[in-house]
Amino acid sequence: MVNVPRLVIAAPASGSGKTTVATGLMAAFAARGLAVSPHKVGPDYIDPGYHSLATGRPGRNLDAYMCGTDLIAPLFAHGSAGCDLAVVEGVMGLYDGASGQGELASTAQVAKLLRAPVVLVVDASSQSRSVAALVHGFASWDPEVRIGGVILNKVASDRHEALLRDALDESGLPVLGVLRRAPQVATPSRHLGLVPVAERGPEAVDAVAAMGERVRAGCDLDALMALARTAPALPDEAWEPECARKPDAVAMKPVVAVAGGAAFTFAYAEHAELLTAAGAQVVVFDPLRDEKLPVGTAGLVIGGGFPEMYAPELSANEPLRRAVTELALSGAPVAAECAGLLYLARELDGRPMCGVLDAEARMSERLTLGYRQAVAVSDSALAVAGTRMRGHEFHRTVLEPGAGTTPAWGMHQPERRVEGYVQRGVHASYLHTHWAASPGVARRFVEHCRAR
Repeated sequence: MVNVPRLVIAAPASGSGKTTVATGLMAAFAARGLAVSPHKVGPDYIDPGYHSLATGRPGRNLDAYMCGTDLIAPLFAHGSAGCDLAVVEGVMGLYDGASGQGELASTAQVAKLLRAPVVLVVDASSQSRSVAALVHGFASWDPEVRIGGVILNKVASDRHEALLRDALDESGLPVLGVLRRAPQVATPSRHLGLVPVAERGPEAVDAVAAMGERVRAGCDLDALMALARTAPALPDEAWEPECARKPDAVAMKPVVAVAGGAAFTFAYAEHAELLTAAGAQVVVFDPLRDEKLPVGTAGLVIGGGFPEMYAPELSANEPLRRAVTELALSGAPVAAECAGLLYLARELDGRPMCGVLDAEARMSERLTLGYRQAVAVSDSALAVAGTRMRGHEFHRTVLEPGAGTTPAWGMHQPERRVEGYVQRGVHASYLHTHWAASPGVARRFVEHCRAR
């Protein structure tokens, strides 16, 4: 049974202040000495970085599209084990989910799967009495979604607050917090959303601290904790990374090098846990600074991030580029997603990269974003041909050509196409996947590393 007090922080639309409120609540409760488990609905990598900074625990994603609805509660139980409180930040508007698929992957669906009360964050900057109609509509749309209260954001003045509170008195939902406009705690953005924590250093620490103080001063933390405690127990067993362990695995622990640092910040915590459970020794390195791969590297994982922001520095690190190229050409298993794909290309915006793939990458004005259904086109270090997986794309770059002689994936949504590269031990693609849904990926990858 999972009996962790929990809240889902949702909003009528993107831009209402979910991240500020959710991160601020995490920081404020952590400052009280509570062990707070941070979660994010959907595939986003950036918000969980701020959550982790606020709580001192890994930020974890709950994505019903990539992982399936049956895995949401077990993944939540895994992440929140031993915690006093869990805070789940929603995605987009409360009822927005995967395009054309009803409630799938929406905040509302995850709240129902977790049987968690929802706190609705409302941008009240341009309304007064109408706020009651808005809140009433969201609270009554789906009777299975339990909205337990409202936090009013971007409130202009005491008079504005009084008007909003008077209007909401008729809704029957309590006002659990009021936050005034405070641009000084805004977090900087760029072409893919917020700037990741790893790139901001002390600024990110200050921003999270400011969010925590703002929420502490403007919200009723005792009432929010009382609401969190109304969540009933979940009859689900926790997901375990041990599902990736092979029963007859040998004792040898191959070194799997995982790219990190400011250029490669996109990673799901479960991936490293699965690799470790499958028998690997996971070692993180920074392609911006390290000139060598970790000693004994038998396999390489290069996830997503912002290599386009660091192309000069990545290109200037010639010793590491050579090491990566030599490893890939030797046939060692290499798994590269999005940023990793670009790093393995011949060039990125005219800057030399590793040259493992005969392709060139460049920035684009067009944002490629969305969930994808994919099938493995050929055998690789990650999957056998025919393996079906779900993932998402999230980039403003273009790779030409977009697929090699042996592509990585055949896409079935939103259009039919092939994508990515499989050559020697390399599997490189724009597609981000969540291995918790397919632990055999980690197991297969580590077995290929052992075979080196």
